[in-house]
Amino acid sequence: MKLDILAFGAHPDDIELSCAGTLIKAVKAGKKVGIIDMTEGQLGTRGTPELRKQEAANSAKIMGVSVRDNLGMMDGYFKNDDENRIKIIQKIRQYRPDIIVANVPQDRHPDHGRASQMVSEAWFYAGLVKIETEWDGKKQEAFRPNRVFYYMQHFSYDFSFVVDTSNEMDQKIEAIKAFKSQFHDPNSKEPETVLTAPHFIEHIKNRDSELGYAIGAKYGEGFLSQRKIFGVNNLFDIK
Repeated sequence: MKLDILAFGAHPDDIELSCAGTLIKAVKAGKKVGIIDMTEGQLGTRGTPELRKQEAANSAKIMGVSVRDNLGMMDGYFKNDDENRIKIIQKIRQYRPDIIVANVPQDRHPDHGRASQMVSEAWFYAGLVKIETEWDGKKQEAFRPNRVFYYMQHFSYDFSFVVDTSNEMDQKIEAIKAFKSQFHDPNSKEPETVLTAPHFIEHIKNRDSELGYAIGAKYGEGFLSQRKIFGVNNLFDIK
């Protein structure tokens, strides 16, 4: 299956908390979108990997994405090594997306930065014909997507651009809440975390509201780009 956008997240729910609005908007525009969770969230304080897997599937349905895969790397312990980079290269070559989005290079959770670096390297290596991979017993062709963008999670950045997600916010929040084990539940007896605070979802909305305000919209999602200069046809293309 050929995808337009392939989104990588170190953990199930990374995508939902960061760039779900952008992906939902792309789906609504007729684009094919896929998500690759790199770990199963094995070290998550609440829930289990099995439960997170079901929650991820439920969220994928809400967002309308075409595919959601999990690479089965070990949460907290995965390394940026040949074995794991090959797993990512295989997915890039399998889905041949035009655009990749990934965790930011530096963030509160150490896994996020490590995942970002690994995806960045795999993006480049996926285009090298002398790195050979197979999928379903068949040799894969080398392929390098046009662009890689990095979505915001905990730390704020001087973003390269912000996507207007005003019309997608309600659906984004619904996708986030599909991860019921991870967020506020007054009946839960599991330990409290940063994510389980009653006001956490409101914080996400406030953050996106600030980004939206910067571009004259109600809500927005910020991204970093490897490429610092973009080509435009004329000045009126810049909003």
